[in-house]
Amino acid sequence: MNDSVIEANQVTKKYRSVLALDGVSLRVSPGSIYGLIGDNGAGKSTLLKLLAGHVFPTAGEIRLFGRSGEKELLRSRRQMGVMIERPGFFPNMTVERTLEYYRIQKGIPGKEKVQELMELVDIREKRRERCKRLSLGQKQRLGLAIALLGEPAALVLDEPVNGLDPSGIVELRALLHRLNTEKNITILLSSHILPELQQTATMFGFLSRGKLLEEISAQELHERCADRLDIAVDDREKYAALLAKHFPEESWRVLPEGTIQIRGFRREPEAYSRLAMEHGLCILGLERKSASLEDYYMNLKNGGKESC
Repeated sequence: MNDSVIEANQVTKKYRSVLALDGVSLRVSPGSIYGLIGDNGAGKSTLLKLLAGHVFPTAGEIRLFGRSGEKELLRSRRQMGVMIERPGFFPNMTVERTLEYYRIQKGIPGKEKVQELMELVDIREKRRERCKRLSLGQKQRLGLAIALLGEPAALVLDEPVNGLDPSGIVELRALLHRLNTEKNITILLSSHILPELQQTATMFGFLSRGKLLEEISAQELHERCADRLDIAVDDREKYAALLAKHFPEESWRVLPEGTIQIRGFRREPEAYSRLAMEHGLCILGLERKSASLEDYYMNLKNGGKESC
């Protein structure tokens, strides 16, 4: 099995004088859900278009399923389902006929596939509705159904939750997890709804101004953004020694300003203040903090290195 389903190696893309991507390298492992994060204009859609073959890199290499080169990439893309930016439909064609059109175009046998996909993405009740009358969320569902034609091994999705209401977002998250776990489909998606992405992805890549700042697993992100307790005392050296003696299993560090930070603390906050007071120390401040994916991204974008 290939180590990566999708690879970009030092990929650069220029549009005349605009540098959209600058030496981006990323890896999407088989069976993962990779969340691509970045502001508008960061290069997310450009990267996804390059992977889908809609545009071509100025420099660098793209590999899909371990293959590279124009002919091999064309063959590999037949194993991918793609939905980038707004799905394109014939306005006066119904949902059902649109799916049938794409089924025939892709050479996929079996008319029953159209019915199965409409059920899967929960749009069957709109099967006779003309595409121009669909809501934005319904268009997203139809676009996903088209991407799923042919049972792809990988999905590339640009803002798939765009236009969905809260219940629709939850349903789509469950669908993506089901496709990933039951059908072993590898998924690369972007989203500006970071709390939702945090509940979906197993791997994250952070883009800013055309550069990939970092790749990090969901487990690693959880560890870095775990709840932490910031404690300021009048004698931090003595308190540090007390922590090491009485709570040896805790992970802590002294911040530059002198505050002691306990990461992923295992006790109630009162236990740490009580430890100080029982040994004659004065608590100057105690604050419980936790960070989100958005916090982590903003910190990273602004040059942060250590944590959220």
